[in-house]
Amino acid sequence: MSYYRSKILLFVCCLFTHACFAGDTVTLLRPWSGFGVEVNPFVGKVFKHNAKFHVPIPDLTTGVDVNLQVHTWGKKPWQQRRNYPTVGLGITYTNYGIDSIYGQCIGIYPNIVLTLLKAKDFEWTLRIGDGIGYVTRRYDRKKPGDTINKAIGSHLNDFAFFATDLRYHINEHWDVQLGANFTHISDASFRKPNLGVNMYGGHIGLSYYPVTSKPAHIKRNLRPLKNRILGQVRLSYALVSSYAPKGPLYPVYLASGFVSRRWISKNKAFIGLDYSYHSDIYAFQRNNEINLGEEKKYSSKSAVFFGNEFLLGRVGVVLQVGVYVKQAYLKYDAYYQKIGGHFYIVQREPGNGPIKELFISAFLKTHKTIAELGEFGIGVGF
Repeated sequence: MSYYRSKILLFVCCLFTHACFAGDTVTLLRPWSGFGVEVNPFVGKVFKHNAKFHVPIPDLTTGVDVNLQVHTWGKKPWQQRRNYPTVGLGITYTNYGIDSIYGQCIGIYPNIVLTLLKAKDFEWTLRIGDGIGYVTRRYDRKKPGDTINKAIGSHLNDFAFFATDLRYHINEHWDVQLGANFTHISDASFRKPNLGVNMYGGHIGLSYYPVTSKPAHIKRNLRPLKNRILGQVRLSYALVSSYAPKGPLYPVYLASGFVSRRWISKNKAFIGLDYSYHSDIYAFQRNNEINLGEEKKYSSKSAVFFGNEFLLGRVGVVLQVGVYVKQAYLKYDAYYQKIGGHFYIVQREPGNGPIKELFISAFLKTHKTIAELGEFGIGVGF
């Protein structure tokens, strides 16, 4: 009787979670399986990444990074396609070393941990995350002033965190890790000055899993997704500060048209065109009587771009590189980078209506290590 009861219970679980199909391998999990807490004290060094970076360099930067993480076990099909990655929410405290200038930073960021190599109880991993950082000191003329800090113009900033670790799995509850990390904070020109602060460092730490770090995996008989081609449009908006410290904000309007092709069921390669109109550059020309009567002509940019989107269910992590066809009056490098993502409100396969995708987006646009703007938008695929 207990045999049939267990079969009925398994069937009910599958019915409500839509997780099981004929031929799937399913194991019932204990609550909190795969959940763990990772703690990494670190030391690092701020480095000069731009010729205009004249802020004094601290001798040593210290801090601690805590990552609340979950080893995925296949609840969603994308987890199996990505070989069951680890996802987490990181919280980082950084004391840059000269509190009267840099202050301190508290960063909160979602992240994903990918396995690069694995051999028995050793594992080489890569962690990538991006979120929000609050900095206690910024450029300010008011008392107590901090006019030396030309790296940070606002308290709220983009906070990017990258780390690579060599891990030793002691048992299913404990890991020890040793690695290197890199962090970047910037407000994407929302307030100037905005050179940003880059730091590299090393860390050593422990990970603890109350139940187990090795949850049993659901293994579905997944059919490969079609390598479909979509036409896509994205409209975005950004605010940037004028070219004087604490100056007014100006809007930037951006439009992107591109073609994407899905490959190996978990990525989308794309190529397209970018256009942007910069009212800050228009105002700069008007204020300085440059290109009289033709200010709008020299206030827009256009570019060809390409990149890849890593699909994680309803989230897409996007890496993009663009080459300018036309630059505005105030010029940057000949190429730029965008890192960000899409959150999909609608995801449909062929045959389910003309609109296949509807998403909201957020991107940081940079020229090497210099951030130009942070854009937010909405897009559609058809």
